[in-house]
Amino acid sequence: MRQILFSGVIGLFLTLVGTPLLIKLLARKGYGQYIRDDGPRDHHSKRGTPTMGGIAFILATLIAYALTKLLTGEDPTISGVLVLFLMAGMGLVGFLDDYIKIVKQRSLGLRAKAKMLGQLVVGIAFAVLALNFKDLRGNAPASDRLSFTQDFGWQIGPVLFVIWALFMILAMSNGVNLTDGLDGLATGASVMVFGAYTFIGIWQYQESCAITGVRSCFEVRDPLDLAVVAAALMGACFGFLWWNTSPAKIFMGDTGSLALGGALAALAILSRTELLLAILGGLFVLITMSVVIQVGSFRLTGKRVFKMAPLQHHFELKGWSEVLVVVRFWIIQGMCAIVGVGIFYAAWAARK
Repeated sequence: MRQILFSGVIGLFLTLVGTPLLIKLLARKGYGQYIRDDGPRDHHSKRGTPTMGGIAFILATLIAYALTKLLTGEDPTISGVLVLFLMAGMGLVGFLDDYIKIVKQRSLGLRAKAKMLGQLVVGIAFAVLALNFKDLRGNAPASDRLSFTQDFGWQIGPVLFVIWALFMILAMSNGVNLTDGLDGLATGASVMVFGAYTFIGIWQYQESCAITGVRSCFEVRDPLDLAVVAAALMGACFGFLWWNTSPAKIFMGDTGSLALGGALAALAILSRTELLLAILGGLFVLITMSVVIQVGSFRLTGKRVFKMAPLQHHFELKGWSEVLVVVRFWIIQGMCAIVGVGIFYAAWAARK
């Protein structure tokens, strides 16, 4: 359990101290945020705020994990490394998108096909690797069964698993990306979900089939290390939130949002809680659905359901202040995380 404490504290410290250094570097380079003219007018004052801040918590998480292993003398696990791989890989795709937008002055960033190709390459590599590296009990990091609070149903096979994993990765990455529209909104919401996955990883470790062998045990390859990575991400995002909350001194950009979405999908897949992620990360789902509804309604009827999508901007245009929207959406996300953890615990208790 020392690993979880160390990774969380180190991640928190690194972003608290390192983010202002990154802010100065990005400001000196002139890497400022582009603001859409058709968005809420209050956002125009944010033009030029340093972006690509996701670099801060990506590096902090990687360093926190490495230092934790060094300080505790524990070996890294393939599950922990895979989560970090997907986070960093998706973050790299987001970084290239941000870099082209800001440095090359191309407002759309990476071309859609190139961006999708990058995400597919990283996602497929993760999914294929996750089905290998079985432990002594025959457990690979991922399972080719669907899961809610644990695996259920029939095996879908490696091909369908890769497709399913790609869907989850793309859905969560885009969900976090859409949520990242107000100061601190996506960061604070992510902290809550990573906190939930820290708890889930600890519980799965304590009730692991390799330890207890009872009917209610969990067949997860490296649950404790998943908790270590989740704690590092939670701490790193918490520290970043100090600088990202309103008025934000830095934005995470696609670098951060794609990385966080990838990490959330990886934790869900490797902890065998894939469908539960829709509840744990309910705010991301809600905001994504608002865009789907808006686009679908306009194409079918020519009318818009919301004043503006994603959903947070709808409430801004209704007169809510940015801080009010963020706090109330944090409350919604907090309730989603609590309900998700409650369902996870209740499902375990019902199997006892």
